[in-house]
Amino acid sequence: MIKILIVDDEKPICDLIDLNLSASGYRCTSVQNGLDAIDLIEKENYDLILLDIMLPGADGYDVMEYIRPLKIPVIFITARHEVKDRVKGLKLGADDYLVKPFDVVELVARVEAVLRRYNKTDKVLTAGNIVVDVEARRVLKDGKQIVLTNKEFGLLVLFVQNKNVALFREALYEKVWGDEYFGDSRTLDLHVQRLRRKLGWEQNLVAVYKVGYRLEVTD
Repeated sequence: MIKILIVDDEKPICDLIDLNLSASGYRCTSVQNGLDAIDLIEKENYDLILLDIMLPGADGYDVMEYIRPLKIPVIFITARHEVKDRVKGLKLGADDYLVKPFDVVELVARVEAVLRRYNKTDKVLTAGNIVVDVEARRVLKDGKQIVLTNKEFGLLVLFVQNKNVALFREALYEKVWGDEYFGDSRTLDLHVQRLRRKLGWEQNLVAVYKVGYRLEVTD
């Protein structure tokens, strides 16, 4: 699973980013201090770092100086909106620069774009006896290919990326249907029913009251 480090001195912002990126299938860790971030980077391997500039301990520019030799992708997320700040961040080696306040949909899109640029995406996913080749858009059950529609495949990828996590209906519609969704709440339920039947997940793909659905697996 892709691991992302969030470094921001405002815990509510860390929590907001964590919530949305976790729902998109990423594993997130957050800290509110620049020196704490450096300590974590020394101990753990991260695929991407989201970095504020105004931090206690060591500011984002100092942290960036430490990160640069490690070749870890970085997106600056900061209230500093002046051109000189963006230029400085990019010259230090940041891959992108997002100004607060930001739309979480844009944040997720920028994260995905940077990870694609570095080829840091999970290409093959598994859940029990199901194997999902994301790049080839191919699904195997016990070694036999299962034919899915585009929407069914999109839902499957989200469920397998977020095993044992309840996903909100709204998040599923946003990620899979996007602008094609016009408010028919039964559309998702019908697609989930077909997924259950095709994959034998009648007991695994469960409805969560007032939330959405969760894929329950033990692997």
